[in-house]
Amino acid sequence: MLGRAVGEQLAEAPPEEVWAPEVRELCRSCDLVICNLECCISSRGDPTTRVHGKPFFFRAPPQAVRSLRAIDAGAVGLANNHALDYEAGALIETLELLGEAGIAVAGSGSGEPEARRGAIVEAGSLRVGLVAVSDHPREFAAAGGSPGIAYGDLRRGIPDWLADELGRLQSECDRVVAFPHWGPNMTTEPAIWQRRAAEGLGEAGADLVAGHSAHLFHGAGWGRRGPLVYDLGDALDDYAVDARLRNDLGVVALWRPDDEETELELVGLTLDFCHTRLAVGEDAEWIARRLAHACEPLGTRVERLAEQRFRVAPVDPPPP
Repeated sequence: MLGRAVGEQLAEAPPEEVWAPEVRELCRSCDLVICNLECCISSRGDPTTRVHGKPFFFRAPPQAVRSLRAIDAGAVGLANNHALDYEAGALIETLELLGEAGIAVAGSGSGEPEARRGAIVEAGSLRVGLVAVSDHPREFAAAGGSPGIAYGDLRRGIPDWLADELGRLQSECDRVVAFPHWGPNMTTEPAIWQRRAAEGLGEAGADLVAGHSAHLFHGAGWGRRGPLVYDLGDALDDYAVDARLRNDLGVVALWRPDDEETELELVGLTLDFCHTRLAVGEDAEWIARRLAHACEPLGTRVERLAEQRFRVAPVDPPPP
C-alpha cells in the first residue's frame, strides 16, 4: 500500500527508500516479482461513493511507480478493494503509469474483458501467466466497457470466466499463478471456503495459488499442482499495529517451481511505519512460531533455513 502516509513519505525521500537495501536485494535476485497493489497510483479523482460507509481510501502519487521498480516488480495484481478508491479516472491513470514503467497488470482494466484477462510475463526462461480476482467489493466490478476490477464470488466456487482464463493461460504458459484477494481483514487462517476455492483454482490450471486480503500471513498448504499460499500478509503500509496479531510482520514467498528440494521458501519481513526490512531477532522468532503453528493443520512442515528464512513442504507429497 503506497498511499496515505507512505505517499507522504515518497514526497520527502527517494521512493526506493521505503524498502531496506536487503529487501531490494532479495527482490532483485528473483526472475520475476509479483505483488498486490492495494491502492491506485494517480494525481486524479475524488474518494468514491460507490461503497456505502467505506472508511479508507488509498491513493499513491505517481512517483510511487519508482518504489515498485526499486524491487523490480514485473507484474501487479489490481483486483482488490482499493483499486477504485478514487474512481475510474484514477484507475485508468494507474494502468497508464504502470504500462509506461513496463509493469504488467492483472485484475483491473478499462472494461470487463480487460479486467478478467490474465497477464503473461517472462520469468527467466519461463512464461508465467497471472490471473487476479477479488471477492469484494461487488461495486468495484468492471462491467462491459466500464473500468473496474475482476470480481468473483469465490465463496460460491470458481466462476466460469476464471476457470476459462486459467485454462487459456495454462495452454499458453509454462506456469500459471492465481492471485485472489479474498476474505475479511485480520483473520489468522483460511476459511473452509477458501481452502475449497484454492483447490478449485489448482484444478482449473493454477500451479501456484497466492492469496491476500487479511493483512496477516496464513499458513501454506499444498495441492496436486503446487503450493496453496492462502494469505501473504502485507509487505508495506502505514497501518495501525495489533500487538497480538502482529500485522506488522509479513512474508515474501520465493517460489521455485522446478526445485524439488525448496519449491516454496518464505522470508520474514518487519513493517516499520512506511518502511520494510527483513525480520530479525524476536520478530523472526515470532514468525517462526506462527508459521509452525499455522502450517501444521494444512498438512505442511516448516524448516528454518536462516534467521528469517523458512522452507515449507508437504508432509505427504500429493499424488502426481
